Amino acid sequence: MLFAAAVYLGCILSPPSLMDDVDAVQAQIARNMLSSGDWVTARLDGVAYLEKPPLIYWMIAASYKVFGFHDWVARIPIALSSIALCWLTAAFGAWAFGRREGFYAGLCMSTCVGLWLFTRILIPDVMLTFTITLGVWAFLRVLDHEELYPRAWAATLAASLGIGLLLKSLIGVVFPIGAAAIYLLCTRQFLSARVWKRLHPFSGLAIILLIAAPWHILATLRNPPYFSFTMRSIPGEYHGFFWFFFINEQLLRFLNLRYPRDYNTVPRLYFWLLNLAWLFPWSVYLPAATKLSYRPIDRAGKTRLMALCWVGCVLVFFTFSTTQEYYSMPCYPAIALLIGSAMAMNGRLVRGGSRVLTVLCACAVMAAIAILVAVRHVPTPGDISEALSAHPAAYKLSLGHMEDLTLNSFAYLRLPLALAAVAFLIGAVGTLRTTRKSAYIAVAVMMVVFFQAARLAMVRFDPYLSSKPLVDVLERSPRGGLIVNHHYYWFSSVFFYTDRTALLLNGRFNNLVYGSYAPDSPNIFIDDNQFRNLWRKPERYYIVSKASAVPDLQALVGSGQLNTVEESGGKVLLTNHPLTSAGTF
Repeated sequence: MLFAAAVYLGCILSPPSLMDDVDAVQAQIARNMLSSGDWVTARLDGVAYLEKPPLIYWMIAASYKVFGFHDWVARIPIALSSIALCWLTAAFGAWAFGRREGFYAGLCMSTCVGLWLFTRILIPDVMLTFTITLGVWAFLRVLDHEELYPRAWAATLAASLGIGLLLKSLIGVVFPIGAAAIYLLCTRQFLSARVWKRLHPFSGLAIILLIAAPWHILATLRNPPYFSFTMRSIPGEYHGFFWFFFINEQLLRFLNLRYPRDYNTVPRLYFWLLNLAWLFPWSVYLPAATKLSYRPIDRAGKTRLMALCWVGCVLVFFTFSTTQEYYSMPCYPAIALLIGSAMAMNGRLVRGGSRVLTVLCACAVMAAIAILVAVRHVPTPGDISEALSAHPAAYKLSLGHMEDLTLNSFAYLRLPLALAAVAFLIGAVGTLRTTRKSAYIAVAVMMVVFFQAARLAMVRFDPYLSSKPLVDVLERSPRGGLIVNHHYYWFSSVFFYTDRTALLLNGRFNNLVYGSYAPDSPNIFIDDNQFRNLWRKPERYYIVSKASAVPDLQALVGSGQLNTVEESGGKVLLTNHPLTSAGTF
């Protein structure tokens, strides 16, 4: 597991790891906090960004303070949190079941698809998953009759809840407390005075408030009005931090009534079934978990029952809420504990899981080879954006860009596809005729190789997803005002790599809408008429835009007034005055 974690860290930090979309947004907020000294209110392009708690920004800013401003530095907190989660899962499993079971649970956690995939993005969910896992383990240790330090673990439980509040707000406490409550009801201990005495709820509440309350209070005071409880979420109204953070972002989002509706939701059945993909390849052993004992008569049985309560709490909660693909991440460790416990049994269902994995890997090898043969003569001009399709309606989902893939786009992915074929070949051979332990190691090696293939594939997408190639040319060009055509998120990497503010052309929507109506919001939003007037001034201006939107710009100022500076990945950098070769570089 340590070897897999080391490679996992390398996958995250290996260059090039360009920022784009949410990555650059999170990284730039942290940079703004560090440079401005305002650690309370997050801002993008000067506009208050009140959606999320600040702990992930603080951690990224701390990384900047130590290592400087680089894209790979922003990824360090996520990388370390991922490795810490894998270690915590293994330690939890070893405590509950034994060293071998703990090792398998950690192996499952560190080499499953979901954890690797959803930590490519700078979102705090892996950190939240760590605090939830720590909280659940602390809860079980508080209740354990053999535990020598129950009060210390009760304090650890409270601290994990407080930190969870600063990572992802209320769900940081809803999931561990909900799972614990269900467990106590199932074991008929909910009204037990002994249990509540060991949990120390009042001192625990004090710890939670000590950790989480200061930021919430300061954010409320610095972003008035202080209290509003309206259930109306519409554009043009500003009710301060408290209303937006608690009412709009928590309650109305759960009810799917939040404005702006800058998100989409995964169909409920897919949300449940996709966990088999996120826990792949280890999910093939999940059926064997049905043969385990869930009777709470020993530590192992109590932990398995708690894992069921944990999984049920997370999945049922999001069944009645809006969901993204990665929202189920907090239950990955619970499933990994069950799978690790089942893998140690080596029963019929475990052996059957290995056979299923052999077949799946063999099919994957054949599919990869078939695609390589199909695209062997396909040319690869420019970058991969030349071969992709566009599905903007899908981009509100985390994996929406997957729909952009076409058969011809795999011509740009020949090397990663070949490496993926090698990975699956290792899995097919390793699970065919080997002992149980050797098969598990082969599967882990398969995933480590596959992760490297996936990383190489993501590098090929950099020009399409990131605007860094445009920034490189912009930084060498004569100084001028900067305009972004449409949404901040579409060109967030421009803001990160230049560390500049910019005007947003028709960009007052989605994440920046609410903060734009705050009394202290800067005047960065311009319409077509304002853009036309700026573009015709003698001062130099640049605009970054999607190539597909250039005809609209031509209709505003005329094609002769749009001078192309650089094109990359379906995006373009334009200026209002021609550049000479000597003046450009």
